[in-house]
Amino acid sequence: MALKAGIIGMPNVGKSTLFNAITKKNILAANYPFATIDPNLGTVIVPDKRLETLENMFMPLRTIPTQYEFTDIAGLVKGASNGEGLGNKFLSHIREVDAVIHVVRCFIDKDIIHVEGDVDPVRDIEIINLELSISDLEIVNNRLEKIVKKAETGKDKELLKEVDVLNKCKDALVKGVALRHLEFTSEELEIIKVFNFITLKPVIYLANVNEVDLVNDGNIYIDKVRDYANKDNAPLVLMCAKIESELVELPDDEKKVFLNELGIEESGLDKLINTTYKILGLSTFFTVGKDEVRAWTFKNGMKAPECAGIIHTDFQKGFIKAEVMSYSDLVECGSEIKVKEAGKARLEGKEYIMQDGDICYFRFNV
Repeated sequence: MALKAGIIGMPNVGKSTLFNAITKKNILAANYPFATIDPNLGTVIVPDKRLETLENMFMPLRTIPTQYEFTDIAGLVKGASNGEGLGNKFLSHIREVDAVIHVVRCFIDKDIIHVEGDVDPVRDIEIINLELSISDLEIVNNRLEKIVKKAETGKDKELLKEVDVLNKCKDALVKGVALRHLEFTSEELEIIKVFNFITLKPVIYLANVNEVDLVNDGNIYIDKVRDYANKDNAPLVLMCAKIESELVELPDDEKKVFLNELGIEESGLDKLINTTYKILGLSTFFTVGKDEVRAWTFKNGMKAPECAGIIHTDFQKGFIKAEVMSYSDLVECGSEIKVKEAGKARLEGKEYIMQDGDICYFRFNV
């Protein structure tokens, strides 16, 4: 399953610069608002050391990691929901992503203008969050206008359920409460799924900082954003565009040396990907062989047939069994044969819940 994250923020907070760095694409990053108009798409490889180990064990013809797609969405400004800046066009782009990465400027640079006149990350966050709430509220109101009378006069049970859940959303949005903070039943989520509400999506705050503050893990702006993120029950990732730009030009061994010299364990991109996996409840299973070693992303809680369907729909339709061994058992035993000899290879059926690190071969018949 493809993972897509939307990068949002005020103009000139460093969104496109970060996008360039982490996807190695030369996207226009200029010192004026709306340098980015159409959403830019970029794909990066999800880092997983287990894949490298499997590659060395099986020596396949090809190794395919799972991927992460970024969408760089043009800067939002106050009044975007009413058409200010480039308005609702941008907001519509955000509705198509799985997670929202909210980039916040936490550095001072007199040569880079700020549309609000000065650097104040919490103010910037609140401006954008308000615009996102207003945009969702507009969708709710428009839908309610169309269905309330029909639901009440026709006593349509399904429409009445929709009215109830939309009113629940409306009450929250009017108060400025993001929909992700509400508790919904599985039935309610199914009803509102079609609307792709932005404030229902998980959010990661990404503080764009300078090199010194990244190493020291702090300045007054970062502290304020961290406090805000904690209250919003959202993770915070620190990233320095300059460092990420330098890292993408280095081979893996030199990358490690560079990060060690800075006293940093992992790159900002790796932190961001790992954080996204965590908030979206994602894990990885593997398929292995002489032809191909491949990583596959799945949602925690998915059963074996559903995961088989990620590879091909026929695998799910005709699912019979899954031959499964864990990555840790394979590494410990040293080979597939020794895993089987140790009695650690398993045949799992349709109710088996896939685990992170499972190595699978699916039996199917269509």
